[in-house]
Amino acid sequence: MKVSNSYRTVIKPDDLLQITITALDAEAVRPFNLGFVNYSASSAAMGMQQQLNYLVDTKGEIDFPVLGRLKIGGLSRDELIALLKNKLEPDYVLNPNINVIITNYKVTVLGDVRKPGSYNIPNERITILEAIGLAGDLNISGQRNKVVVQREEDGEKRQYSVDLLSKELFTSPVYYLQQNDVVYIEPNYARIQSASANSNTNLFISITGLVITMVALLIR
Repeated sequence: MKVSNSYRTVIKPDDLLQITITALDAEAVRPFNLGFVNYSASSAAMGMQQQLNYLVDTKGEIDFPVLGRLKIGGLSRDELIALLKNKLEPDYVLNPNINVIITNYKVTVLGDVRKPGSYNIPNERITILEAIGLAGDLNISGQRNKVVVQREEDGEKRQYSVDLLSKELFTSPVYYLQQNDVVYIEPNYARIQSASANSNTNLFISITGLVITMVALLIR
């Protein structure tokens, strides 16, 4: 079975990028690297530092030291590395080594799963099945043929319907998730009815309790 080959992580607005440049001449690359920030002086984090990140703005740009404003939205990590190398060589740095990490790469899984929530993805590559696995898999009442993936593309929210039981899943554009994708698992009808019944019961109990309290106050 052929898996979708359309997977390509690209840089988007609101991404946080850690860009590190090294070379044999350490002094030459110093102006092109952001500084570090110290953690708060807690016992768990004392003495630890974290490199500052670049925030990609709504125009897909970052303000890079010395080089100025760079349009990087829509580029892959390899394309960004190539862009920086072209701008650094040979005028500023010879043979630079460049590393780029999207530090806030995460996906969110909601709905009828065991552990709904947002999950950080350090390697920037995850399939929809792996994401559901991180969320503890579907509950028995989760509908595997009614899964929705919400994705932002070109500034607009789009929704994709996915059937986890279909072989077409592997060629779907959302088989590989992108940063900030939201996966929603729809519960079956029985689960919805049960939740509605419980809600109505709780409401009835609350109202009954309120009435009893008011009557007690009036007859004092």
